[in-house]
Amino acid sequence: MYTQKQRLQDTLEGKIGAIECDRRNVEVQWNNIKEGVLDTLSDLGGEVEKRARKLWITQEMISKVDERWRWKNVSTEEGRKNYRRLRNELKRATDSAKNEYLEKICNKIMEFQRTEHYDLMYMKTKVIGW
Repeated sequence: MYTQKQRLQDTLEGKIGAIECDRRNVEVQWNNIKEGVLDTLSDLGGEVEKRARKLWITQEMISKVDERWRWKNVSTEEGRKNYRRLRNELKRATDSAKNEYLEKICNKIMEFQRTEHYDLMYMKTKVIGW
């Protein structure tokens, strides 16, 4: 019986083995390995998506972070402008999303306090980890 783990391992070994070793350009080699792994995982396990660690971070913010990183090392005037623009947009978006999230949590905590549900109030404060 051929399990999914074995199929994944065989496919990955085949793709990584097919990558040419060019010791002069490690970044290209790394990108080829990463692309092979992500392609294999998306083929066998479905779409691979980055998951946010914080509850207020959206998928749009994550894609902006990725785009910002692409422009970070571009040492042209256009690269610097795009990086700064994306950095500012991302900063505004994350700050406002975090403030909205915290305001919603605080309102919920105050509601628990008004209704004298101190156990729920305590649990809510433990969830956000101040």
